[in-house]
Amino acid sequence: MSKHEALTRMGVQNPDEIARYELYSVDRTDILRIIYDRQKGSFLPVTRKYRFPQLKKSTLVDSGTRETRVLFESSAELRAAVAELDGLMKQRKTTSVGKEALVSEVRLLEEEVAARINHIKSLLDQM
Repeated sequence: MSKHEALTRMGVQNPDEIARYELYSVDRTDILRIIYDRQKGSFLPVTRKYRFPQLKKSTLVDSGTRETRVLFESSAELRAAVAELDGLMKQRKTTSVGKEALVSEVRLLEEEVAARINHIKSLLDQM
């Protein structure tokens, strides 16, 4: 199976095109909105929404009076999808930071080589 199992189960076919995501709740329903970075001219949607009903859970507040309280929590499927999305966003961020560092190194190297070439040319002119 793929490394993005929860996203695949939700129907996400191109997890590498995900730009960001939003998570919010409305009326005991968690809504996950995924925003894609699509190629120009693509017919695929730029955003998709996935709805996950919150799970109702009763917990015992006081064992003496047997008083319970109703709590609502996110579904396990949503938590797994958000964990995978967080991993994707973190991986993308570290990749872009690494790329920026390499571009900076290349720029410095180009400057050093240009300075060295100019120095050698000035030595040739003095001969």
